[in-house]
Amino acid sequence: MAPRVLVSDKLSPTAVQIFKDRGVEVDYLPDLGKDKEQLLAVIDQYDGLAIRSATKVTEKLIEAATKLKVIGRAGIGVDNVDIPAASRKGIIVMNTPFGNSITTAEHAVALMFAVARQLPAADASTQAGKWEKNRFMGVEITGKTLGVIGCGNIGSIVASRGVGLKMRVIAFDPFLSTERASQLGIEKVDLEELFKRSDFITLHTPMTEKTKGIIDRNAIAQMKDGVRIINCARGGLVVEADLAEGIKSGKVAGAGVDVFEVEPATDSPLFGLENVVCTPHLGASTTEAQENVALQVAEQMADYLVRGAVTNAINMPSITAEEAPTLTPFVKLAEVLGDFVGQVTEEPIKSVEIVYDGATAAMNTRALTSAALAGLIKSQVSDVNMVSAPIMVKERGIQLTESRRDKSGVFDGYIKLTIATEKQTRSVAGTVFSDGKPRFIQIKGINLDAEVGRHMVYTTNNDAPGIIGLLGTTFGEAGVNIANFQLGRNRPGGDAIALLYVDSPVPDAVLDAVRGHKEIASAKRLQFDVASVD
Repeated sequence: MAPRVLVSDKLSPTAVQIFKDRGVEVDYLPDLGKDKEQLLAVIDQYDGLAIRSATKVTEKLIEAATKLKVIGRAGIGVDNVDIPAASRKGIIVMNTPFGNSITTAEHAVALMFAVARQLPAADASTQAGKWEKNRFMGVEITGKTLGVIGCGNIGSIVASRGVGLKMRVIAFDPFLSTERASQLGIEKVDLEELFKRSDFITLHTPMTEKTKGIIDRNAIAQMKDGVRIINCARGGLVVEADLAEGIKSGKVAGAGVDVFEVEPATDSPLFGLENVVCTPHLGASTTEAQENVALQVAEQMADYLVRGAVTNAINMPSITAEEAPTLTPFVKLAEVLGDFVGQVTEEPIKSVEIVYDGATAAMNTRALTSAALAGLIKSQVSDVNMVSAPIMVKERGIQLTESRRDKSGVFDGYIKLTIATEKQTRSVAGTVFSDGKPRFIQIKGINLDAEVGRHMVYTTNNDAPGIIGLLGTTFGEAGVNIANFQLGRNRPGGDAIALLYVDSPVPDAVLDAVRGHKEIASAKRLQFDVASVD
């Protein structure tokens, strides 16, 4: 029986035809996604679900989807899909991460021009029969400094457009190397310097714990008087009330906003303010972009349903059926190792070296490397997956080295990941035990044996008596239960580390208390995805 796909949002007719041409039955019901109850009633009939942003794929819907094998999102954002629920049911979630990059970048540039020359207000005034030529005094783009926050796929396109417009372009991105910045013809700076120097600031970073509210009252206070701010990335990166305050005070000369903290945005502190240009999340809204992502998602879903090929999956690596039983645990290990280094490293990464030792050298190291890179940068790029990670790493100018070698230690096979920044190198190694779960076996060249937990704390210190008691007492007094506690050192009295697996997230106050002990050199809170450690 041919696989059957439901298209519950508006998709290109060409995309629908692709399904048919590949031997997939397709029901095109573009308004069904808005009817939650009707969608719930019919979803058990389908092997695949193709959506845009209108359809909300909730845990309830996934539970009802007894036949569903794949969900395809035409676009990059998967906020409307409960990915953990889909993963638990073994449903692959795919997206199309690069189909609308140019369109979004162009919209940011268009908003920059609109704000610089007050085009919407001038248009409304003129069409109202007024001729207020002296009222709308704009500024030139040429020669101004453009600050780009986030210089990945979209941000680098905006940066290159800024260079073409004869702007001085500076960029902040924790993963942007000096070499990549030089290739783009831009200057890499820290965030404070970007705020201080920019005439225009444009955001192209995902929403993460680190980037939420990245432009708030304090950030605006550091900026030049008369700065203009553009946000086509994610609502919530900019605190709207603080931006409105900055515009009213005259500190901020204007803003172009395509995304909002709450969408659909029917009300905002920014509405009605002078020289604020607002659009209803139009970043990906061009004919070309809509067509591209629709065709891509149809091809990806059809390839999976007919041939078993997995492309651009959010929650599953590209692995063949034959190698899956052996490889999958090591894919999880590779992601954990990358995730560990990504969480403890704050400086821009210049290079990554991955060593596959023993049995791992004979595996599909392409999948392992992709998993490690996805883990490495996901703390900064929340929507990264195993397919997009190598591309994003290359875009950021990070040098990648891979090597394979025969068994060199007590383990049949292990993976070692080493990164280098301008200030230091950092390494971590791990293996998989018979239970199929990842284990840390070496950090900073120090041997240990630590299982991976969802919530962990990593500390460094000089080897001295009393560290176990100190950490145990601090966590115990705060009511944080330690499930596993591993110590290691390079020599007596030398460098030492501790890795604690705890039952719940560690509050900031507890982490501050740990850091407050003079014996502790550093302490980091770590969190690993459920899918990587269960």
